Amino acid sequence: MNGATQSVMSVDQTEMERVSEGAQGNAQARSRWLRRLMTWHWISSALALFGMLLFAFTGITLNHAGQIPATPVVETVEARLPPELIESLSSRTDASPANLPGDLRRWLGKEGIGLGNAQPEWSDYELYVSLPRPGGDAWLSVDFESGELLYESTDRGWISYLNDLHKGRNTGTAWSWFIDLFAVLCIVFCLTGLGVLYLHARERISVWPITGLGVMVPLLLAILLVH
Repeated sequence: MNGATQSVMSVDQTEMERVSEGAQGNAQARSRWLRRLMTWHWISSALALFGMLLFAFTGITLNHAGQIPATPVVETVEARLPPELIESLSSRTDASPANLPGDLRRWLGKEGIGLGNAQPEWSDYELYVSLPRPGGDAWLSVDFESGELLYESTDRGWISYLNDLHKGRNTGTAWSWFIDLFAVLCIVFCLTGLGVLYLHARERISVWPITGLGVMVPLLLAILLVH
């Protein structure tokens, strides 16, 4: 009888040790995942911090764009090009080069007009350059017959500039790549945060109700109130 009792106790002890080892293994795996998620979470949050603040702020300014006063500042330059420069430009109309001639750029530089990488539009009688940019725009035209140059630049202020950065309007390739990279960082930030919530959900019963609320509020607003 004693032998049978000892055998049962030995089996129970072995089973308890197996359960204990399994629980310990699960705890260690959970701890490893938590450390990894926290590492990626803080790295992505640090990299995306400024971008998040920028896009959150401009989300408000875009939503209230009609209520934010803005007075565009318009600068106009009227000039007459030298005859030799006009002749040089008019001779290029057939070729319609993709870049502005260097002699024109140098002359405009003396007048305080910079055109960057603008693409010119050529016709038989006129050269036209469109210069869209964040927070404003500009354009330049040259009449080959009269030699008259007209340049107009409009600045709509820094709020408009930031709004255009938010939309990626006339911001160029580099900023477009930044927006894509920033979006990836935000996805990593959100998913790693969700992973951390999942690992802590057993100790915090309010995790999933609050997470569900964050999903349902915008979903219901979009379905019921957005038309």
